[in-house]
Amino acid sequence: MTAASVEEKPIEPPADTAPHLLVVDDDRRIRDLLARYLRENGFRVTVSADAGEARNALRGLAFDLIILDIMMPGESGLSLAETLRAESDVPILMLTARSEPESRVEGLELGVDDYMAKPFDPRELLLRLQNILRRRTPQDETPDEIRFGDCVFNVLRGDLTRGGELVKLTDRERELLRQFARAPGETIARHELLGDDAHGTDRAIDVQINRLRRKIEVDPANPVHLQTVRGRGYVLYVD
Repeated sequence: MTAASVEEKPIEPPADTAPHLLVVDDDRRIRDLLARYLRENGFRVTVSADAGEARNALRGLAFDLIILDIMMPGESGLSLAETLRAESDVPILMLTARSEPESRVEGLELGVDDYMAKPFDPRELLLRLQNILRRRTPQDETPDEIRFGDCVFNVLRGDLTRGGELVKLTDRERELLRQFARAPGETIARHELLGDDAHGTDRAIDVQINRLRRKIEVDPANPVHLQTVRGRGYVLYVD
């Protein structure tokens, strides 16, 4: 990850319900760039320069995921990961400048969830974070169906009706509605809506959302149900 990877722009404060990440890396430049990039993409972020600072942060806060560098002065990331895994099941994604398979295997044997070597592509990091958090999200909380206006979406079958009439959906539109059904009334960041498409862009998501709006909104230009949250993503308001 380089300075050019992060576009300088005002950051919208993340929602209080956004996933809270702990970034542990002794390289201040990497720490700051990573924290800014993640905040721009809707995460809450706390940073620590070493294992000691991380332990202090963990005593006072609960985190949804930890991004942990292996090579740090003093206690290594592997040592911290071993302690954390003995105490909790908080997801851990490890970062390292080393490419030896031994370090990767050692981290995975400790029970970390994923592993990335520096330098890395920020988009790939976002996708990996999304996948980890998705795996940790209880799926039994998703309702069988959601209703909004005169629309009903059956989550299990993937069927959408509007005014009792079946609406034809693409596979991508069906998946988007399922994502919104898992978090009704909550903002979902654009990078989360990309799913597993590592080559997707924010513009692609905007186009897909506009197409979906034409199928569910009375006035797609002034949506009531599927709304934009500026600088963060989209939210679907259900009945």
